[in-house]
Amino acid sequence: MNRAFAVARMQLLNKWIYLWIPAIILVSSTLIALAIIAVIPDSGAPNLAFSGQAVMWYFLGMGVQALTLTFPFSQAMSVSRRSFYFGTLGLFAVMAFGLGVLYWLLGIVEEATNGWGIQAHIFALPWIAEAAWYTQILLYFALTTLLFMAGFWFATVYKRWRSTGLTIAFIGLALILLGAVAAATWTESWAAVGAWFVQLTPLVLTGWLLLAGVVLAAGSYGTLRRATP
Repeated sequence: MNRAFAVARMQLLNKWIYLWIPAIILVSSTLIALAIIAVIPDSGAPNLAFSGQAVMWYFLGMGVQALTLTFPFSQAMSVSRRSFYFGTLGLFAVMAFGLGVLYWLLGIVEEATNGWGIQAHIFALPWIAEAAWYTQILLYFALTTLLFMAGFWFATVYKRWRSTGLTIAFIGLALILLGAVAAATWTESWAAVGAWFVQLTPLVLTGWLLLAGVVLAAGSYGTLRRATP
């Protein structure tokens, strides 16, 4: 456990990557969205903007950087792969949860100020804001964690099998998606697929995102055990 905490502290040595850049992305994307909404003629309808979630997508890149920038150094310091894995994932789970709480709080402020005074919906998006507070936090946490794990897993694939393995992984993912689209087309199931998405609740979606994150986490651990720095 002490080694896992040491890994988390080691990751945080570069505060620009893990703290300041996410803060800059969050603030700048919010201000840009508000500026754009402010100059749009008022139609009386809520103004939706998804730019506030931009920092979540940065977690995809952070997943890559967390492995490629720190893993070689950790191995030189004789840190076990297990300690590196749990220390890194523990750190980013805490960061993802903190981001979820922050988004929920910003959503409360947004609703209390009538969308920052211009009916903007950046954090309190209608479908999500209708859910319970804990569901909102868990949804943001699940999506952020999934994006981080996706970047982390692709980085472990690269470390294990280099460019060839990463290319095969991308091709395999593309084939899976293509197969799913083909299956839905051949069976004429697009109406059922659309109905399934429409019936999704924030809590159910959170469950699926968490499940996908667990699968990627397991795959990352299995790949990292044989990865070379």
